Amino acid sequence: MGVFVFLPLILPLTAWPIARLAEQHLHPRTATRLLTGVAAVMAACSTVCLGLVMVVGTAQLPGNPLPDGWSDPEVRDAVPYDEVAGRVAIPALCAVVAVCGRSLWRHRRVRRRAHRALAGLPATEVAVLPDQVPYAYALPGGRRDRVVVTTALLSCLEPAERRALFAHERAHLAERHHRHLLAVQLAAQANPFLRPLRTAVSYTAERWADEEAARRVGSRRTVARAIGKAALVSPGAPSATLAGLAATGPVPRRVAALLGPAPAVRRWPSVFTSVGLAAWCAAAGAAVSAMSSANSAVTMFFILHAATPL
Repeated sequence: MGVFVFLPLILPLTAWPIARLAEQHLHPRTATRLLTGVAAVMAACSTVCLGLVMVVGTAQLPGNPLPDGWSDPEVRDAVPYDEVAGRVAIPALCAVVAVCGRSLWRHRRVRRRAHRALAGLPATEVAVLPDQVPYAYALPGGRRDRVVVTTALLSCLEPAERRALFAHERAHLAERHHRHLLAVQLAAQANPFLRPLRTAVSYTAERWADEEAARRVGSRRTVARAIGKAALVSPGAPSATLAGLAATGPVPRRVAALLGPAPAVRRWPSVFTSVGLAAWCAAAGAAVSAMSSANSAVTMFFILHAATPL
């Protein structure tokens, strides 16, 4: 395996340029899907390699349940600096599993609480809560996807702005933005180098819903007004993975984008532009990461198989 086992841990650095440029130059739909895919692949690959290094480190611990042959010099030679790297990988992988598990548990808890809060309301697509706190968010799952909004927020918006609000939240549900947000959140927790991609997707997912709302309402300025008003009074969604009109933005950039021309729809940017070069760099980084982790996993399998006594 050699140093290739460590490559997926640092290759997320190749995605930093596209995380910044995608927000500015790509259509929000393209940017969200691209960044989510790159983040998911790189996080999975780095976790696999971290697990492989952890196996080598665990085999060196006294009293471990692994076969004795897994601590032979031939196995340790497969990982550079095996003694230090192996021992560091053990708490690192445990931390990744614990943090990601906690995020999944919190995500499920927030959604269960939200669905329980709507138990007494009619099973309609839009749930209006008589709450003095103004907020709105898209709630997926349960018997059906629902848009949750309070009377306090509706009272702050004019009829056209309310239509923009509902169109925005329906876009979140139709495009399953909560899956993108949860995927990049877990990816950033698996590998901290992927945090810029999480921040970028939080923005591009909202911009995607903004553009869908503007298309359905027929007025970009109306959507911009609705976003601005909601941001001034609303605390946002109860969870980072539940998208909403006043979710993280930043809002001024979203409003400015809506007051400008609609973004051009391109499935993949040209390689002769800065954003195209950055996109290909991120794609290459993800591909190399996948190949490195696959090569390391196969190599480790054969090494451990040879070292295991029959």
